[in-house]
Amino acid sequence: MSLINQLIDQGYLKTEAIINAFKKVKRSDFVKPEDKEYFEVNAPLSIGYGQTISQPLTVAFMIELLEPKPGEKILDVGSGSGWTAAILSEIVGLTGKVYGVERIIDLANFAKTNIAKYNFIKKGVAQIFCSDGYQGLPDFAPFDKIIVAAAAEAVPEKLLEQLKIGGKIVIPIGQQYESQDIVVIEKVSSNKFKEKKYPGFIFVPLVKQ
Repeated sequence: MSLINQLIDQGYLKTEAIINAFKKVKRSDFVKPEDKEYFEVNAPLSIGYGQTISQPLTVAFMIELLEPKPGEKILDVGSGSGWTAAILSEIVGLTGKVYGVERIIDLANFAKTNIAKYNFIKKGVAQIFCSDGYQGLPDFAPFDKIIVAAAAEAVPEKLLEQLKIGGKIVIPIGQQYESQDIVVIEKVSSNKFKEKKYPGFIFVPLVKQ
């Protein structure tokens, strides 16, 4: 059984648009060349610099929680290989925008190269920036949705500020290299938020520049 069918059977992939994006945007295009034979392994894979391309189960779970829609403007913090940004670009389509932030220049370039295989950058859907994820991208705010692929001990205030009212952040929160929660935060008003936690994950840390 293929990895995507496993994720569907296990209930991690549920939404038709997200399933279609996972099928179209191949994980094999976002791993290091020496790891291509392992692209369907449901585990994180190293992309260098102490970073990973996340476990497919986790990526599916977080994107389903994010509920991306066509035409939305989404910030992807900790873009890494670019896989999540490419999946989101496929979902938001030509009327949407995905802005990726990656603090390591070589990985930002790796993400750009990988995403370019799908022409999302050329089409103006995706952009990748090398900068500090804690600061977000104020020049492009506000965002409909924000997804973070590395764990912070608390939600960065700048990200909350850059989220639209009615928008949503999906972010891992917890101590470094310990069990962490994936937290879903909805912005009800400028200073009011609702949150829900999903425990039992471990992410690389969200590191400041």
